[in-house]
Amino acid sequence: MISLLPPTMRAVIAISLIALNTFCYAVPIHILALTKLLIRNKVWQRKCASAIMFFGNGWILGMNTILRTTQPTVYDIEGLEGLSKKQWYFINCNHQSWADILVLFITFHGSVPFLKFFLKKELFRVPVMGTAWWALDYPFMERFSKEFIEKNPHMKGKDLATTRKACERYRHTPVAILNFIEGTRFTPEKHTRQESPYRHLLRPKAGGFAFALAAMDGKISNILDVTIIYSNKQNSFWDYLCGRVERISVQVKKMPVPDAFLDGDYQNDSDFRDHIQSWVCDLWQEKDELIEHHRSTRQGL
Repeated sequence: MISLLPPTMRAVIAISLIALNTFCYAVPIHILALTKLLIRNKVWQRKCASAIMFFGNGWILGMNTILRTTQPTVYDIEGLEGLSKKQWYFINCNHQSWADILVLFITFHGSVPFLKFFLKKELFRVPVMGTAWWALDYPFMERFSKEFIEKNPHMKGKDLATTRKACERYRHTPVAILNFIEGTRFTPEKHTRQESPYRHLLRPKAGGFAFALAAMDGKISNILDVTIIYSNKQNSFWDYLCGRVERISVQVKKMPVPDAFLDGDYQNDSDFRDHIQSWVCDLWQEKDELIEHHRSTRQGL
């Protein structure tokens, strides 16, 4: 029935249901977060955190159900074999649209631990969602540019210290840390401005990846390299909600974290930094070739 509705009406229904789902789960999450702040008993803290995660998983399940119901999109997902909710993962993915997050929720829900990703500090101010992300232990980051560090040398290393502190709470509970290594969504304008050597990707930034590995002190032993390929160029969040994205291919490749990456100083050791950057660039080249091959061999992609 919903598939017969005009695209805009379908998007309005999806947004309304997503908002309702978010509100329903945000209420118990905020109540639990408040009691977690007020009651400092360690046993209660653990139980409260577990309850918050329960409602967080319920929110994702509700989101996935809404999207599956309101969108005609077909998902081709490969590479989930052998994954476990009891393992720690670092998820790396190309970034084209805000819809990427929802696609990743659909891809990994029930296969890996609860997805965590670093958020810009400013997002804490987003009504309802900002405090919900905080309650769910999503780390809020304030990254500093090279120019800022040069003018304020005393701030050097603060972003790594913040990352390490945020990741401390993940050392005893398995999580899947998501990072978009490109740092921003792909657009033709950004691609041109960067003079990117890749056909379908922006230049990767290895710093966040290196910082997360260092902060987790060896807990993360596997990387899930994810490639999302949309069926057409209309892949904005609005297009996705309108049902204009006919098919989405999600390729998941599991690989071990190289042993050499587990013990090094990305900020101060230039050889170590060059090694990681070179590895990430090779990974990105493979991803670019995968996208090109996929688009050239599958009709409509």
